[in-house]
Amino acid sequence: MSAPIVLAPREQTLQQLQERIRGMQDGVPRVPLPTHPVLDGLLQLRTGGAYEVDRASLGMALLATPSAEGSWVAVVGAPDFGVEAAAELGVDLTRTVLVPDPGEHWLETTAALVDVVGVVLLRPPVGVTERTASRIAARLRKRSAALIVQGEWPGAEARISLRSSAWSGAVAGHGRLRSRRVVLGVQRGSAPVREVELWFPSAEGPVVRIEYGVERPALDAPRMEALA
Repeated sequence: MSAPIVLAPREQTLQQLQERIRGMQDGVPRVPLPTHPVLDGLLQLRTGGAYEVDRASLGMALLATPSAEGSWVAVVGAPDFGVEAAAELGVDLTRTVLVPDPGEHWLETTAALVDVVGVVLLRPPVGVTERTASRIAARLRKRSAALIVQGEWPGAEARISLRSSAWSGAVAGHGRLRSRRVVLGVQRGSAPVREVELWFPSAEGPVVRIEYGVERPALDAPRMEALA
């Protein structure tokens, strides 16, 4: 006899039920993917999922951990993708496939890459319909891959966004801006946004989570960055 679905309490109930049903429908279990440690407690990437980001740098950060742990990754539709910045964040460029300008074949290109790599970062050139998103979702589940979308994607499991940011390091307009303090927001479905503060970058490395009570770089002459 099959085991019943056991529901967790409160806001996670619906999301877990949806994931369980999708997994049973496709017959392919959804497994966790390596996820950047700064997102501990906020987000766990899983195979079969699509995730929205509002900045290219956030997409790079999500690619970094799977890439560093041996997965192949791909970037589609981002001609200005900064390979040096990606490498600094930890992306293994020797296991990265770049398709800067797929043109009108962006959907076919994305689908083909889902078949052969673990994580695809996509910047769609046009709005995506629910039908298109559903087709890609089925392929993601079948191939045990994940999709990160810079932009909007119907049915995305979570949206990761940069909510505020301030640079530091320059004094009186002189010197190099060394660190940026940001507030990162993670929203799953209609649940409230959960936030975490990061140094992105920091004086000590590409991304560091701010833990209160731990010494942090001084904010010399912070400069607020305008967010689109």
